[in-house]
Amino acid sequence: MPCPDPGGAGRREGRGPRTGTGPPRRRRHGALGTWPAVGLTLAVLAAANVAAHLGPAAAAVRTAAALAVSALLLGVLRWAGGTWADAGLARCTMARGARWALALVGIVAAVYLVAALLPAGRALFEDRRYAGMDGGELALRILVLVPVGTVLVEETAFRGVLYGLVRRARGTVWATAVSSLLFGLWHVLPSLGLASAKPALGGVFGGSGAGAALAVLSAVLFTAAAGVLFCELRRRSGSLLAPLGLHWAVNALGYLVGFLLR
Repeated sequence: MPCPDPGGAGRREGRGPRTGTGPPRRRRHGALGTWPAVGLTLAVLAAANVAAHLGPAAAAVRTAAALAVSALLLGVLRWAGGTWADAGLARCTMARGARWALALVGIVAAVYLVAALLPAGRALFEDRRYAGMDGGELALRILVLVPVGTVLVEETAFRGVLYGLVRRARGTVWATAVSSLLFGLWHVLPSLGLASAKPALGGVFGGSGAGAALAVLSAVLFTAAAGVLFCELRRRSGSLLAPLGLHWAVNALGYLVGFLLR
């Protein structure tokens, strides 16, 4: 079967992507409508976000929960009539996505290396949360907690399911805007205490309540902008692997460099 085109700008629900070999294919229809599926996805994400910050912190629990949430969200997409291509998981785009991911990991590694060699750059990696971390905990973070507990669930949710659902109904621009805005709001809870943990941010925002609130707002805006970039990578590559690779590299290599520069 021809591979769906990775762009899909302006695509509407009920019409499949053009393949260049005939008229657009009709999309499969599910028992759940698109917007109810979006609402159900948001409910699952809200519960998962609160549970992640108030529930057990054990690595095994967090990893299992992330896998369960990712599978549940993909189930919602399929229930609404979505395809694996809608989630960026079509087999025919995996090789392209893997190439994009490897290239992006290399770019992030090069940027971090240059930053680590500069005094101003090293200050950006300072984080008080690294103080009591050992090599085992670092490995757990960069090999399990970041790729599964953070990257997999977030990319599945925002660049996979939400992006795919909204794009079916309203096209690429709306899909990018909605998923990126929600991605920013997703980071409200993780950003609490961010200014106190990172000296570079503490120096900018100060230690007051207003400064802490401004730091959270800045984190939300920054991650929303990052969401736009991730969506564009998803669109251009046609695969969820591209934003997965960049997301993992930014987070995991950031932990690694920060740990080494303690």
